[in-house]
Amino acid sequence: MNESEIAAFWNSHPCGEESSGPLAAMGGAYEEFFERYDAFRYALEAHIPRCLDDLGVRRKRVLEIGLGQGADSEQLIRRGAIWSGIDLTEEAVTRVRTRLALRGLRYERLEKGSVLALPFADRTFDIVFSHGVLHHVPDIESAQRELHRVLKPSGVLVVMLYAKWSLNYLVSIAILRRLGLLFMLLLGISGGGKYGQHVVNAKEVGARRYLTLRNFIHKNTDGPLNPYSKVYDLALVHKDFGKFSVIHSHKHFMYAPPLPVRWMPLASLLGWHLWVHMSPKGSGRQEVTS
Repeated sequence: MNESEIAAFWNSHPCGEESSGPLAAMGGAYEEFFERYDAFRYALEAHIPRCLDDLGVRRKRVLEIGLGQGADSEQLIRRGAIWSGIDLTEEAVTRVRTRLALRGLRYERLEKGSVLALPFADRTFDIVFSHGVLHHVPDIESAQRELHRVLKPSGVLVVMLYAKWSLNYLVSIAILRRLGLLFMLLLGISGGGKYGQHVVNAKEVGARRYLTLRNFIHKNTDGPLNPYSKVYDLALVHKDFGKFSVIHSHKHFMYAPPLPVRWMPLASLLGWHLWVHMSPKGSGRQEVTS
């Protein structure tokens, strides 16, 4: 797995576009697209604005890693952040630049680039924020070194990572989806859409290999063509982010398709999104996890 494969996937599958309909199908109507996307995103994940409120970004220099459609970028700027953003794909950078121009929102820097080699000086930012991105970075060791480098000693790294101790991973991905695909293969059902692509994937690499959880996870977070994904608990956060200390963590978002679990009040225990706040080691902050 290399970064160019990951960039190619996200450039052709812009994050979140599937949920609100492709921009191309709307004839390049950016404003309508952004309005539709934001309405869908914040209805589905209503906790995000509250979590952004808690970051206290006003007058802080904030770097966002991985931009998607720029919904959170806009929210951070509207909350007073001195915002800079970077994304691995030209498509995301173009969309976010268009969004911010349409809304008349000012920012510091917006660039295409890699978290493995950030184009920023040492100790530049008060907050580094990354929502749903770093679990797609195979070389997380290099990434966290770069994040540590650009963050001020008094700064905070805030990341959202897919949660291992979640209903989505433990039940839906690990059991139900693998069993469903196994039955499709045994019965010779090709299916269509995502299910059909899973069948194709399994036949290409071999069903036994494809169904091992360490391989299956890649294709069951952001579509069956997604090249790489990882799930986290706090032990793995400590391991992968060795230059940081965990200050606080919290879970959100009950999500485990095909199970209808949105109504279940268990997001703080079994939610799919693990938010982790970290400080650079040596900052003197005490670790408090929840």
